[in-house]
Amino acid sequence: MTLGQLALHTASVPGGVAKISQNDEFDASQAQFGTAEPKGLGEIFAAHDESIRAAEDCLKAMTQEKATGMWTLKMGTKEVLSIPRAALLRSIMLNHWYHHRGQLSVYLRLLDVPLPSIYGPSADENPFA
Repeated sequence: MTLGQLALHTASVPGGVAKISQNDEFDASQAQFGTAEPKGLGEIFAAHDESIRAAEDCLKAMTQEKATGMWTLKMGTKEVLSIPRAALLRSIMLNHWYHHRGQLSVYLRLLDVPLPSIYGPSADENPFA
């Protein structure tokens, strides 16, 4: 992915996963996973804001019964994975998001863009300043 595509994808992950978690199964063979090239930073920021709202709405509406209910990933008629919905949200929404955020930080580092703190100070921040 280009830097823009990766940034847009990273911005969209929470909302996308929240959307697929609403149903009891998801057929990946029907998905459109292509990542668009954003037209600018505004599009990335707007996608992020919309994505976060969708994830928040999903989590606020989540009941204990729904969270512990099973969610299934299929590829056509083949079952690939079946896990509790809460595990989907943790492993796919959060871990997938962290993974792409890490990729994004490598892109930025290669472009000599100072990195903000992710987990404590980055090498670009002076802890004594």
